[in-house]
Amino acid sequence: MISRRSAAIALAIVIPAPSIGALVSFWIAPGTIGIAVYALCKAVLYLTPAIWSRWVDGERWKVSGFGKNGWGIGIGVGVAVGVLVVLTRWLLGDRAIDMNTFHGVLNENGLSTPAKFVVAALWLSFVNSLLEEYVFRWFITSRFEAITPRWATWLSASAFTLHHVIVLAKYLPVPTTVLASIGIFVGGLIWSWLYRRSGCIWPSWASHVLVDLAIMGVGYVALFG
Repeated sequence: MISRRSAAIALAIVIPAPSIGALVSFWIAPGTIGIAVYALCKAVLYLTPAIWSRWVDGERWKVSGFGKNGWGIGIGVGVAVGVLVVLTRWLLGDRAIDMNTFHGVLNENGLSTPAKFVVAALWLSFVNSLLEEYVFRWFITSRFEAITPRWATWLSASAFTLHHVIVLAKYLPVPTTVLASIGIFVGGLIWSWLYRRSGCIWPSWASHVLVDLAIMGVGYVALFG
């Protein structure tokens, strides 16, 4: 059993980490310092759940099965949201993204060429999304379940949305940031619900990959044509 005290301390460590990394990397000190702080915060985000679950809460490390529930919903949601992302960009055009700021952020972080952007996009779409599912869907959702099962899905989605808002606000106009943040929150709700329904992260990960691929595709076209 995970105690409420243990869950609360773990959440207090893990949840702020990506927001601190995003603030420093995108707003306070872009460049070498920002990248270093961002990497450190990512290490805290990804390593703490494994360490805490094993040596504080006494859980065994294991890779969950793929489950039978939620795959159709996960893939369907991923496709639907991906189409919505593409349509939003198509309808709003350059109003959807502040291209000057977007270019500046990418240049500061060494992603100004198509090849580098594609490598980063594939990493974000497949690997980073898996890590986020492991942290936000498994660890954070399960810890919120130990504290308040009724609100676990909502609180997990809120934690997932927070650091994304900080990043989006850097290069998106306010209306687009608000719209995208709502979409991320709803995605977090659905993916946390899928995790609790299926007992594994794989259906929500499949959905997450499809959404991220659509976002990265829109970003590539906007940047490089």
